[in-house]
Amino acid sequence: MLCAWRLGGLELRAAALWPGRAGLGGFGAGIRAREVSTSWSPVGAAFNVKPQGRRLDLFGERRGLFGVPELSAPEGFRIAQENALRKADLLVERVCSLPPGPQTVLIFDELSDSLCRVADLADFVKIAHPERAFREAAEEACRSIGTMVEKLNTNVELYQSLQKLLADKKLVDSLDPETRRVAELFMFDFEISGIHLDEEKRKRAVDLNVKILDLSNTFLMGTNFPNKIEKHLLPEHIHRNFVVTGSHVIIDGLHAEAPDDLVREAAYKIFLYPNAGQLKCLEELLSNRDLLAKLVGYSTYSHRALQGTIAKNPGKLVHPELMPWDPPYYSGVIRAERYNIEPSLYCPFFSLGACMEGLNILFTKLLGITLYAEQPAKGEVWCEDVRKLAVVHESEGLLGYIYCDFFQRADKPHQDCHFTIRGGRLKEDGEYQLPVVVLMLNLPHSSRNSPTLLTPGMMENLFHEMGHAMHSMLGRTRYQHVTGTRCPTDFAEVPSILMEYFANDYRVVTQFARHYQTGQSLPKNMVSRLCESKKVCAAADMQLQVFYATLDQIYHGKHPLRTSTTDILRETQEKFYGLPYVPNTVSLHGKQEYYYHLLRARRQTTSSCFAREPLISLSNNPVS
Repeated sequence: MLCAWRLGGLELRAAALWPGRAGLGGFGAGIRAREVSTSWSPVGAAFNVKPQGRRLDLFGERRGLFGVPELSAPEGFRIAQENALRKADLLVERVCSLPPGPQTVLIFDELSDSLCRVADLADFVKIAHPERAFREAAEEACRSIGTMVEKLNTNVELYQSLQKLLADKKLVDSLDPETRRVAELFMFDFEISGIHLDEEKRKRAVDLNVKILDLSNTFLMGTNFPNKIEKHLLPEHIHRNFVVTGSHVIIDGLHAEAPDDLVREAAYKIFLYPNAGQLKCLEELLSNRDLLAKLVGYSTYSHRALQGTIAKNPGKLVHPELMPWDPPYYSGVIRAERYNIEPSLYCPFFSLGACMEGLNILFTKLLGITLYAEQPAKGEVWCEDVRKLAVVHESEGLLGYIYCDFFQRADKPHQDCHFTIRGGRLKEDGEYQLPVVVLMLNLPHSSRNSPTLLTPGMMENLFHEMGHAMHSMLGRTRYQHVTGTRCPTDFAEVPSILMEYFANDYRVVTQFARHYQTGQSLPKNMVSRLCESKKVCAAADMQLQVFYATLDQIYHGKHPLRTSTTDILRETQEKFYGLPYVPNTVSLHGKQEYYYHLLRARRQTTSSCFAREPLISLSNNPVS
């Protein structure tokens, strides 16, 4: 799944290559290696060995999260947001006082960047930081910056400074294509925010946007909470499949691959049991989105949300009895029976370090890019097991940083996604502002005897999410408003789906899949069976995505809704999914709208240009 702020109407030259730089490969020192008969590259070792803990440093300077000095403590978010808001006011005053020209777009982008650099970072910290004080401070910063953005999106004087530029044909013709496109995107964001409305309605639009921001945050945070049930209500023999605390059993997911039918059924019914607060929040969120869309001139919120995407509008959408908790498990059974696929036999060949080596090999051969593990500074990361990667191009040098928050921990959301912390852009002094991103996964920790071992599905998902990260590194633009994944949402999934093709190509898998103890490569027949098995039940997977996409379009279609959101869920599931609706369950996990964009991206992605040789350099095999 993709996470990034699109802030409305605002929205490298490293001299030397990396091997000699001090501090890189820092995980090689002070780590406890396991007894294995294979050697790992530095990036593989960074993920396959366990840090002993950071060296005690009583006098070293604490740098703050992501190297931001103010964020060494929660109170730093207030300082950061105040600095950003102060800078925003100065930039607004500046752009409104200058005559129109290319400088107008540069200042708009700097304005957007000054706000995004706080909002993007806070958007991640508010859900991922293990300390509550940091989460709460980040949430307040998000709300403060978000409110400012909505006010700027309806600021008439700011809008007019851009309108003067775009209304002057001679000036527009003098702009290079990238600058013109960014100017048009800023104008588009003004228009969908209601800049054309009178003052009273503009204020109403701001209020609705802020309310939607609050409701979205409440709803999404609510989707991360597990459900619990009293122990005596579940058969005792399945308790061991869940977390038990006191007199309750905690259900924190669907356990969709559990072989026991009763475990899958119990997890499905309990985890998806309706929460009255969440249902009310969803209905209020949908209602306010509809009000906003109609206020600014759209018939439905779907029409507003799909403006600026490739789709343009919603009109372009397209045994024993199984129960909804069964398909993931039985598709695995079919794969195992038809292709003799047993995930546990593959896991030793897919250690996390091996998979990271595979990504490194792929990026080096395909793009001339190498990943280097770098030791974070004191206070730079929010959890000790977060890894920091420098992304280095063979001729361009340092492209940016990827923070890998890969492991499970208490209160961490159960979702895998990419966060933009800082977008790339060309600064006024000619230097390139390097992008910074976070990849968040939920992998098991290593054990005393083995590194973290991935199932084939986990490996494919790692490749998918790394596709987002590399999009952020390689989408180097002059303006941060369009950098990396800040593009039409449906297109943003294309690089990630392309990475799935690589994860399912035996010529790629054989480059890195090797046993973490013996160093033996995954036998070719096992690789071939695994890659072929991925085609099994593809239609069923697509049908589920169609169901979610359709549900999203109905929820954001004509309002008022003709019935409750739960009734719509039941009707849509029965019509488009084919599996029966289970009474007293809901599907409110904040991700449905993602599936529409995923469907579009899968339709657009082609692997044909890599079919003959997946590891050939793109300089010899350009993608058109």
